[in-house]
Amino acid sequence: MKKIVIAFLHLGYWFMYLFLLLMIMGMLIMPQLESGRSFQWEGLFYFFSVFALIPGLLTFYSFYTFIFTRFLARKKIGQMIAYGLLTAILSALLGSLYFFIINHGHLVSFTEAHGIDYIFIAVMAFNALLNGILGLVMRGFITSYSDIRLKEELNKKNYETELALVKSQINPHFLFNTINNIDVLISRDPALASAYLNQLSDIMRFMLYEVKTEKIPLTKELTYIEKYIALQKIRSSNPDYVSYAVQGDSASLSIAPMLFIPFIENAFKHANNKKTENAITIRISIEKEKIIFECENRYSRDAEAMPDQSGIGNELIRKRLLLLYPGSHTLNVTDKDNSYKVNLLLENAH
Repeated sequence: MKKIVIAFLHLGYWFMYLFLLLMIMGMLIMPQLESGRSFQWEGLFYFFSVFALIPGLLTFYSFYTFIFTRFLARKKIGQMIAYGLLTAILSALLGSLYFFIINHGHLVSFTEAHGIDYIFIAVMAFNALLNGILGLVMRGFITSYSDIRLKEELNKKNYETELALVKSQINPHFLFNTINNIDVLISRDPALASAYLNQLSDIMRFMLYEVKTEKIPLTKELTYIEKYIALQKIRSSNPDYVSYAVQGDSASLSIAPMLFIPFIENAFKHANNKKTENAITIRISIEKEKIIFECENRYSRDAEAMPDQSGIGNELIRKRLLLLYPGSHTLNVTDKDNSYKVNLLLENAH
């Protein structure tokens, strides 16, 4: 959703809110004006600014920003309710404190006879909570609309994406080089050549069938990565060309298929010296429902293609992550000192 549309939504909400306050103020004022009694407008203004506006602003934007992103987007409903109630109460207490200060300075006489009691604070907290809930509703609407637009955009590009994935993962050079390397091995070590041929067959089968599902077991994704790396390593005589390690238990987790492989394929594509030790480093750490993926490759800036020219593009990968793991992933890409590093954190993986 465009920023100007979001701005108009906020302006419209506060316009309606202030209009409602003015109507309530008019209902309170009218009887006293009809009776001919004098009325202190300044006191009423301060009363309503404290009672309705200050707590409303605080909770609305607290819910809209922090609570939505931190809790609702991650489906932590219990924590969201607890923090929401606490925010509403704190906003009411801050409003009450401000009201007490200005009342002490004789700026307010509207509630001078009663002062500030628990009912007053409770009503302010309830009003603040209503504003917070409406803030969540607005943020949810904006986010849902953005997600729908993103899905539509991805659907429109679905054909292009599939072609890009095919070009990226079933790369002709990768296939030709692998087949040629296996062909050379047939005469020297038929058993090893047969093993590599089976791995290539498994990779092809995985890409043709497994990627069609929304999620696959993490163990299958890791198996695919291992076989892909093994086939890439036969192109180099350096056994320490690639460093690959997996830590943690992957048995109970699932993941969107081929989420890591574009980064790995990109690393092999741009690692310039196969004789260098640890030219490519790949680490996958699993901690309960958290997956940390790290991929780093060394390259030469004199090379014709730079590392950011990945097969399906970093922008498309970011959009896919936003769609599949909204609010529960962090992607950091750094390009420094001839080293290209990707760090991807997935939270709430099941």
